[in-house]
Amino acid sequence: MAPVLIRDGFPGQRLRVLPRPRVVEALAEPITDRLLVTDAGHFPHAAAHGRSRPRGADEVVVILCTDGTGHVELRGQRLGVSPGDVVVIPAGIPHRYRADPLDPWTIWWMHVVGLDSDAFVAAIAGSSADCSPVMPAHDPYAVRGALEHVLVSLERDDTVASLRSASGAAWGVLAQLAADRARGTSEAGDPILAVQDYLRENLDSTASVAELATMAGFSDSHFSARFRQASGTSVVEYRKRLRSARARELLITTNASVAEIANAVGYDDPFYFSRHFRAINGASPSQYRAAFQDR
Repeated sequence: MAPVLIRDGFPGQRLRVLPRPRVVEALAEPITDRLLVTDAGHFPHAAAHGRSRPRGADEVVVILCTDGTGHVELRGQRLGVSPGDVVVIPAGIPHRYRADPLDPWTIWWMHVVGLDSDAFVAAIAGSSADCSPVMPAHDPYAVRGALEHVLVSLERDDTVASLRSASGAAWGVLAQLAADRARGTSEAGDPILAVQDYLRENLDSTASVAELATMAGFSDSHFSARFRQASGTSVVEYRKRLRSARARELLITTNASVAEIANAVGYDDPFYFSRHFRAINGASPSQYRAAFQDR
């Protein structure tokens, strides 16, 4: 006999669900038409909790596990869920999930709809069978805090102000998860993150790609591929953008000359620096400074 799954009713639980007419109204209003939280909750130590949706949910389902374990099944996969993991299930995808019988999970969760929801799902969970809907959050404490903000907003009432507050917190959660997915790793001590930290802290470094690859412990080609996957750009372009960001700060906050700023961010030749700066910012350093002072 299949185990009986309990949808809700756990000691200490918190739960809010918008009435369907209010959902329709909110999806026709500015801001909440982009992203609307329709349901949210917190289920502590949710023994026997689970759902089976053969036709999927009408909304995107987001679950953060903070304690205990469970699993989710969809697209022919059965995936474990542990503390710090986030599950993102696209709307309309058949799925099942349940808490572990011996070590039931504690979860914070929300359902979202709106014009931006599909884009977030594509960035976080993808659409192919080989892209996992379960991922570790880089900062699960921040995700938990934001999901609590979502729930507190809905617990207050379902006015425009409260729904917009919930939408803002939900947008922040999904944007951070999309960034986590793009970075591709959350491991402390990851060599690519270590190289990125090194470049941020040493803008004047002249270390070559080969030297950075050695620092990371990879071959040149493997390092370059891993770096591009994590950052979305090449090592050379990443370093130029870091230097440009610091140069913009110095142009705005100091009276240092262009040559002095060029030297401070790792360029021996101010003309070479100016060419790179213009390519990124669409203006020379002097033009950028003047334009900012006129704002």
